[in-house]
Amino acid sequence: MTASGAAADTRVRRVVMFVRNACTTDVRVLREAETLSRAGWATTIMALQPGGSKAPPDREERDGFEIIRVPYPSDWRKRWQGMRRYPWRWVRAVPGNALAAARSGPRGARRAVGLLTAGTIVLPYAAIQRVRFMAGHRPAARTIAQDDAWDHLAWWRYSVMGWARAAAQAAPAAEVYHGHDLTALPAAIDAARRHPGADVIYDSHELFLDAGIEARQPWFARRLLRRFERRLIRKVAAVITVNDSISERLQQRYGAPAATIVRNAPPRQPIRTARPDLLRPSAGIPTGAPVVLYHGGFQRDRGLEILAESMTDPRLSAAHLVLLGFGPLEASLRSLAAEPRFDGRIHVLPAVPPDELLERVASADVSAMPNQPRTENERLSTPNKLFESIAVGTPVVSSDFPERRVIVIDDPDGPLGAVCDPTRPDLVGGALADVISLPPDAMADLRTRCQRAAHERYNWETESARLLGVYDRLWEARAAR
Repeated sequence: MTASGAAADTRVRRVVMFVRNACTTDVRVLREAETLSRAGWATTIMALQPGGSKAPPDREERDGFEIIRVPYPSDWRKRWQGMRRYPWRWVRAVPGNALAAARSGPRGARRAVGLLTAGTIVLPYAAIQRVRFMAGHRPAARTIAQDDAWDHLAWWRYSVMGWARAAAQAAPAAEVYHGHDLTALPAAIDAARRHPGADVIYDSHELFLDAGIEARQPWFARRLLRRFERRLIRKVAAVITVNDSISERLQQRYGAPAATIVRNAPPRQPIRTARPDLLRPSAGIPTGAPVVLYHGGFQRDRGLEILAESMTDPRLSAAHLVLLGFGPLEASLRSLAAEPRFDGRIHVLPAVPPDELLERVASADVSAMPNQPRTENERLSTPNKLFESIAVGTPVVSSDFPERRVIVIDDPDGPLGAVCDPTRPDLVGGALADVISLPPDAMADLRTRCQRAAHERYNWETESARLLGVYDRLWEARAAR
């Protein structure tokens, strides 16, 4: 390191992370913040304050770093409802708003052009709606729905970007601003603009625009959002993501820098010679009955209904399925579990705190994750639960996706479970039965392989070194400027 770099090292190093959730259980963000804090970075997380009676505190000290929670804009829904119901009022205000924006400088001039363009596009529709209104048609109030493309784009424009501006304004000065996923990257970039000379890191936890509700948007909305992500990525100094396939996609689409891979692996766990037995008592499962575990979000594309159907395989007649988590499918999963054909062998249990989770996972005989190949993000995913299961010696049955096959099947010491076509319950059930029916010695060997792989390859000690490497490179480059 140069003399100037050595001098720079005496200064306090500060990083501000942004994440658009309450950051109470987001283990990736919390692990990264703790790692950076222990490495000497003064670390702050700017998170979302959801409000309500069970809201977390606005400020919180945890593991050497601070969490500051910022609420989302409270009026955006009302504003957007008014724009959709009475578009002519918005169009009428466009010239004045554009003129005011143009007078505020170069950024305002770009906003003015955008306003005038949007106003021109909306004008015919607004005129028609105005005529209908004058004829007596009164548009009814409506619920804003994420599956409506225009509502979804409005959510991005007013809620995501509104929170980003508020979070960036509330953030302290720092040398690095670290945006977790695309919903928080605008805040990191805005904060860096307010504090010139700061670097921005994009931490892409998944292929965001190909996941969940984003993947189900129509082509024009997806195109707009991809252009938005491309524009933002061009402003970052470094990219972090969870596997090589997602890194390659970001490079192909946006010309992003080659990403540093930081997997969502837990810290090394003690080698287990005996297993806990927490799931059976919690679910009322008979002692000794094989337990298949799914833990995580109860969401679309996770294959939970197919996993339930797989339990009708005759070879699984003594096994029980535990669904541990929460999400929008919880009610339907409880109804499914109550169907007589499952004979009470499917159990839906509430999620547990992160510090209690691994003991539950270690209690299972096999961990199932039959994500469906409906979106590119699912096909490229390497979920937290994969590494959590391996860490405690619980073998895995997973979708046969490229990144997962490398981990589960191609491990240098031998398979860590099985992979299968996740769209067919018979194949999922067959893979589960193959693992559960292993003789005791073979099952013990499989559990040992899982723990050895976690100790040698898939652990936070290894992954955090890569994270710190990104920060060290940015700091050294900063010192050399």
